[in-house]
Amino acid sequence: MAPYQLIVFDWDGTLMDSEARIVASMQGAFRALGLEPPAPVAVRNVIGLGLDQAIATLLPDADADLRQRLIKPYRERFLGNEQTPTPLFEGAAELITDLHAAGHLLAVATGKSRAGLDKALRETGLGEWFHATRCADDTFSKPHPAMLLELMEQLGTAPAATLMVGDTEYDLEMARNAGVAAVAVGYGAHTPARLLALQPLTCAMSIADLRAWLHRPHWSMTE
Repeated sequence: MAPYQLIVFDWDGTLMDSEARIVASMQGAFRALGLEPPAPVAVRNVIGLGLDQAIATLLPDADADLRQRLIKPYRERFLGNEQTPTPLFEGAAELITDLHAAGHLLAVATGKSRAGLDKALRETGLGEWFHATRCADDTFSKPHPAMLLELMEQLGTAPAATLMVGDTEYDLEMARNAGVAAVAVGYGAHTPARLLALQPLTCAMSIADLRAWLHRPHWSMTE
């Protein structure tokens, strides 16, 4: 199998362990407006979607005005007021820098806002290793293929030379919609059973497992 030239990573639940902060921030936003907060399992289910789409899924009867009023307190909490830590998964930084050194093009496709992703890239120091990024407020939300299609166009790669790595059904569906191969990670928001139903190339249960799959001998772009 030829190596993939472009590897696109989801962010939350794939490289960063941010699930607890997302849940706390969403529940806090609902409480701020006097609404019954969603259960943690419901919030985990929408991780990966754009924020407006996530809120619409959690609160299907909400009109556009209410969704916008929920977005503000969510972002205030997630970007600053909420103190739940959001560390990178162990080994994530090393994986990214090693793939970059091996000659791969690297990108991020995430349901995060542009402000949220830029803050995360800056604080983790990973921003310099990614050649391009797309967020839900840049284009269509997952599982629409726009993020991947735009990244491939920007970086000059074909679907056959591109791999998507993510922890949710939305990542895998986006990859399928874009004609791109996908690898699932089973340590994030969605269960391995849900992910395997979409037939990814593999489902890694840790960053170490993902690293082992990506670092098979034929993967080195410099060999």
